[in-house]
Order: sequence, then structure tokens, then C-alpha cells
Amino acid sequence: MRLLVFFDLPVKTKDETRQANKFRKYLIDDGFYMIQFSLYVRICATIENAKQHEERLKNHLPYKGSVRSLIITERQYAEIKILLGDVKKKDKKVLEGQISFF
Repeated sequence: MRLLVFFDLPVKTKDETRQANKFRKYLIDDGFYMIQFSLYVRICATIENAKQHEERLKNHLPYKGSVRSLIITERQYAEIKILLGDVKKKDKKVLEGQISFF
């Protein structure tokens, strides 16, 4: 499973910028990695695990902006087509390797 987080956060004031940076840092600390500037993704072992991370995410939302999440399967994620640009290094590691569940 993959948990995708899309966001558009205001950064016009110092406080808004601080909130946006704090949110990004939370995502990275929770195991997400950046696909594009406002799109982060995390690998989850099960749907329940993805929902758990989604619930935790709700406790770390910034005050303003727009944040959305989407849970998809590995098969659906593998269907992403890159129309312009290159595969990111972190994506290559996951796509080329195996994901093992314990």
C-alpha cells in the first residue's frame, strides 16, 4: 500500500512558512519521501497501517492551506507514468527492489 499526501500551504508570512516547514519535517520523520514539491508518499504494509498513518497525519496538520491524502495499492502505484522528467533515486530503489513484509 502507498499513502500519498498532497498539499498546498501558504508561505506568505513567517508563521505560515514555519508551519509549512514543520509539516514537511513531520512527513519526512514519519517515513514519507518527496515525489514532487507538494506530493509525499509513504509505503505501508497494510491498509490498516496506511489508515493509522493517515490518522496520525491529522494531528500534525498546519493551521491553513489544503492537505489531501490517498491510499493506493502497489499495483496502482506501479502504473504511474512519468510524462516529463526522471524517476527519482528513492523511487528507483523501491521499484527495482522487493518489498518484504514480516
